[in-house]
Amino acid sequence: MALSDLPVAGAAEEEAEGEAPARGAALEAFGESAEIRALLGRLRAVHGEREAREVVEERFRVIMDKYQEQPHLLDPHLEWMMNSLLDVVRDKTSPAALVHLAFKFLYIITKVRGYKVFLRLFPHEVADVLPVLDLCAVQSPTDHETWETRYMLLLWLSMTCLIPFDFSRFDGNLLAHPKEARVSTMDRILHIAQAYLAVSDKARDAAAVLLSRFITRPDVKQRKMADFLDWSLCTLARSSFQTMEGVIAMDGTLQALAQIFKHGKREDCLPYASTVLQSLDSCRLPESSQTLLRKLGVKLVQRLGLTFLRPKVATWRYQRGCRSLAANLQLCTPDRSEQKPLEVPSESDEDYDVPDGVESVIEQLLVGLKDKDTVVRWSAAKGIGRMAGRLPRALADDVVGSVLDCFSFQETDKAWHGGCLALAELGRRGLLLPSRLEEVVAVILKALTYDEKRGACSVGANVRDAACYVCWAFARAYEPQELKPFVTAIARALVIAAVFDRDVNCRRAASAAFQENVGRQGAFPHGIDIVTTADYFAVGNRANCFLVISVFIAGFPEYTQPMIDHLVAMKICHWDGDIRELSAKALHNLAQLAPEYSATQGLPALLSMALSSDLHTRHGAILACAEITYALFKLAAQRDRPVTDYLEEKVVQGLRQIHQQLCERQLYRGLGGELMRQAVCVLVEKLSLSRMPFRGDSVVGDWQWLIDDTLRSLHLVSSHARQQIKDTAVAALAALCCEYYVKEPGEACPAAQEELIPRYLAELQSPEEMARCGFSSALGALPGFLLRGRLQQVLAGLTAVTRSSPKDASFAEARRDGLKAIARVCQTVGVKAEGPPEDAVCTENVAQVYAALLDCMGDYTTDSRGDVGSWVREAAMTSLMDLTLLLAQTQPMLIDAYVCERLMCCVAQQASEKIDRFRAHACHVLVTLLHFDSPPVPHVPHREELERLLPRSDVASVNWSAPSQAFPRITQLLGLPTYRYHVLLGLAVSVGGLTESTVRHSTQSLLEHMKGIQEDPQALWSFSETLLQVFEDNLLNDRVSVSLLKMLDQVLANGCFDIFTAEENHPFCVRLLALCKEEIKKSKDVQKLLSSIAVLCGMVPFCGDVRKKVLLQLFLLLGHPFPVIRKTTASQVYEMVLTYTDVVAVDVLDEVMAVLSDTACLVPVEASPGSPGACAAGRSCPQPSAACPPGTAPGPKLLPDVLLTSGRAGGLAALSASVEQMCFP
Repeated sequence: MALSDLPVAGAAEEEAEGEAPARGAALEAFGESAEIRALLGRLRAVHGEREAREVVEERFRVIMDKYQEQPHLLDPHLEWMMNSLLDVVRDKTSPAALVHLAFKFLYIITKVRGYKVFLRLFPHEVADVLPVLDLCAVQSPTDHETWETRYMLLLWLSMTCLIPFDFSRFDGNLLAHPKEARVSTMDRILHIAQAYLAVSDKARDAAAVLLSRFITRPDVKQRKMADFLDWSLCTLARSSFQTMEGVIAMDGTLQALAQIFKHGKREDCLPYASTVLQSLDSCRLPESSQTLLRKLGVKLVQRLGLTFLRPKVATWRYQRGCRSLAANLQLCTPDRSEQKPLEVPSESDEDYDVPDGVESVIEQLLVGLKDKDTVVRWSAAKGIGRMAGRLPRALADDVVGSVLDCFSFQETDKAWHGGCLALAELGRRGLLLPSRLEEVVAVILKALTYDEKRGACSVGANVRDAACYVCWAFARAYEPQELKPFVTAIARALVIAAVFDRDVNCRRAASAAFQENVGRQGAFPHGIDIVTTADYFAVGNRANCFLVISVFIAGFPEYTQPMIDHLVAMKICHWDGDIRELSAKALHNLAQLAPEYSATQGLPALLSMALSSDLHTRHGAILACAEITYALFKLAAQRDRPVTDYLEEKVVQGLRQIHQQLCERQLYRGLGGELMRQAVCVLVEKLSLSRMPFRGDSVVGDWQWLIDDTLRSLHLVSSHARQQIKDTAVAALAALCCEYYVKEPGEACPAAQEELIPRYLAELQSPEEMARCGFSSALGALPGFLLRGRLQQVLAGLTAVTRSSPKDASFAEARRDGLKAIARVCQTVGVKAEGPPEDAVCTENVAQVYAALLDCMGDYTTDSRGDVGSWVREAAMTSLMDLTLLLAQTQPMLIDAYVCERLMCCVAQQASEKIDRFRAHACHVLVTLLHFDSPPVPHVPHREELERLLPRSDVASVNWSAPSQAFPRITQLLGLPTYRYHVLLGLAVSVGGLTESTVRHSTQSLLEHMKGIQEDPQALWSFSETLLQVFEDNLLNDRVSVSLLKMLDQVLANGCFDIFTAEENHPFCVRLLALCKEEIKKSKDVQKLLSSIAVLCGMVPFCGDVRKKVLLQLFLLLGHPFPVIRKTTASQVYEMVLTYTDVVAVDVLDEVMAVLSDTACLVPVEASPGSPGACAAGRSCPQPSAACPPGTAPGPKLLPDVLLTSGRAGGLAALSASVEQMCFP
């Protein structure tokens, strides 16, 4: 082992310290020892049964995989597991399948624990060499089912190569019988290893391990090392990384060479190092697209470099000394601090010639630091560290300088990342001397904020993460006195990265590095306080970092200004819009901690950026200007001072001119115009809230134009940004009106009122849906003094928007926003029972408002987007709740009993429908209205029963969006007459829906309710009347009727109305049959017809003439023009006849069954029964469980002509006559 790979002083202590958290995980020991013994003991019994073998293997994998994160727990048990499996292998009577299974189990253990640990446990006595070698020889490299066997055998063979005896002793006297072709043991091992270097499975890796141990043996290296290296170089020369075969061959060869130069003695490998390096250069591996080949190339290069250099520990390296954290904290006290002086290297240590190949190696490793793949850069960084540890001080310093050249802004992010990894390795090994720290810290601080834009995103997260690793490594590598000059800069940079970085892994890496520095350096300002606040879990939430943790940290003066500067310089212009918005809000919070600095330094810088040519910079700067100004206003308001006391006149004018300058440069147009409109609307809102002295200024009119134009052109905005832009424009309008359109407190400016409201009402009739949405929301956001005297006009305009007409039926979003606006207007103007209808909600207009809201509860509009009417219903429910609670708190007498009943029934209907999200919202509204008690909502029907069914203590814990929890509670309302109709209407849609969980739980709840009323004929009759009324009211309404037919099928199939079958011609069945006939009359809806078939079959048990009519209807469907209807009817009638034996007379039963089972129902109507192709796709009318074989002649028919002449008068007459004669003789 190379000396540079040995752990430095205290490394074992560091490792134990670093693994402490992992060892404290949930698993504390290997707890499945007994089960594993049992599984291994069953191998002989199950190896021949595939199913049992797979069960045992899968269970073994599951147990082992539990210890992937804590494999050390397996160590005490590895030996007996291996011995148990090797006993199977060594048993001569074990079949091949059992041996392969044992090796597969060995591989599973190796995969979890790692081959390096597991390898040492293999038996490696002299007696093991030839048996293992013979086993390897009989394996087939092309058998892809047993690759685990070959992998483990090669590892075992590599372990047997460690025996201290010459392999020639195994051969006896090879020359004694010259005619017999015998191969020496040495050659056999070499041939096997070489053969497996070119296979495509994992045995290739084991072959490389085998060769590294075999070739470096004293007896083998003299005879075979040169030949093997020649063979390897020839293999590399003739292989091409452009082909898969070449890649595999080069991979195995490079692995073997790297392992040989790692494990071999320097004096043995040195004669060949230059030749191998030259051959490797000719392979041009850096040009390969295969990451693994480039990584192995870098690995081999560094091993060659270490071979060139003498193995020694550099005496000039920096040594910190004791690295115990507890000891370090004790030494951090002023009276006990000490520093170990650097050892001055002697001239004999420094003055020696460096071989020529070292320069080439260093150059290739530096190139590897810039590779496009992380694993290659990481390998190169470790190589740089190892090489520098064997170089003289001057040359090692040159290497450090070359690494620092990677941190040029002409270099890519890959070079920066590789440079950071190399610096961390150099620092960790003590090869980065304190004299270089000033230069190194400077580039690391830049790397902590490295972020380069690439198209629509950026690169640099890996660089920032690696820079955090460097800071972490430095904390462990240097004495506090060495880093003391840089502590403040590093602390600020790490805090900024931990709080403001976009990527969570970088924030967590920075938090970990900061914590390491606090513990080991002990001089970070307010380190303990910050570590406890910005820990690993706290920095996981980005918004929490920007808006909460940043405020706490900025409370320490050392960090306040650097955090503001970073946000202004780096985050305000970030490519991610969320980061820009969060940064602006963070500046709002930080400005209150440093108002003078924000006003004098932050705002001027942001104003200059507000007109940048870069779109993102403009957007972020305008948002930040708005937020900082509003933050300064809050501070000024606390001291009863105007905001202008904080702002210079130049800044005030700069804020005023932003909109005008953007207009002049036409920056509101195009795709960038969306961001500019949103940012300026936020600016208008914040400046208005900050009471900037612009009253009477022309800029107010310009702002009003921008808001109106934005609302008017919402249809031109991309759909993902539309809602945000509308919301910001509406918020800006509300703030603008409150500040600049008021004449006296509570009194509107007449000119503004006369102009604004009529214009907005006119825009409500726009042919563009989004314009209606925008201006509806704008009217809802107007302050009360502007609405006063115009309330009726506004309500009438908004009510018109909520009405659906054929021309604008698809304008669901406009109706939704109109409903929200109505509720918001009512809340704004307030309630006065006897007040004028133009000023407040009162007796004269409350009915109009309720009518508009309740009418929208029946909006079930659908289009290509789905049930868009659900948006309207949701908004209607919310608005009804808000208005009702407002009236209950102020004027309860305005809530009419009929209105309250209708409201509760409509909400109950929505609470029983099929869409989970809207059902949950409806349940929330229902429970809120029911349990509101300040004061209670008057006239709630069945309040006491509802409170008993939906108690306050239970509803809080119910997940109403889960069908399993919602439907059992909502179906209880079926027992309340007032709610039964609407709940049943909603349940019909749910029971007949498509979602499996909704259908299952709603059906189960409905059947449970009906089971509970079976003993109460009056309740059952009342339920049936309501059910038929729902059907009658929704005839030919496909949204309800199809689902209702499915629900009726479930109810009838489960015998819920069996009590009615005893009475002949029961009114329920008569009315139901009439409704079904009316529903399917002339219908071509296949789903509706299929559902009606099931319902008609479910009505057969009813007695009297109604049964004849039901059967007649079914036999009419047997002659339907649609083949699928004929087939389904025949199948269900067949099952019905089998179920109800009294339907058909016994003497004709066989004939009826034959007709139903044998008639070719899928035959087209125009074809004759016996013509070719009579059965569609070769099929004929099936029985319920099987189809007639293709080509067989149909059986005897009773009604073939009827079935083929459906729709003709003669056929219908024949069908009726046949039914009378056959079923009712």
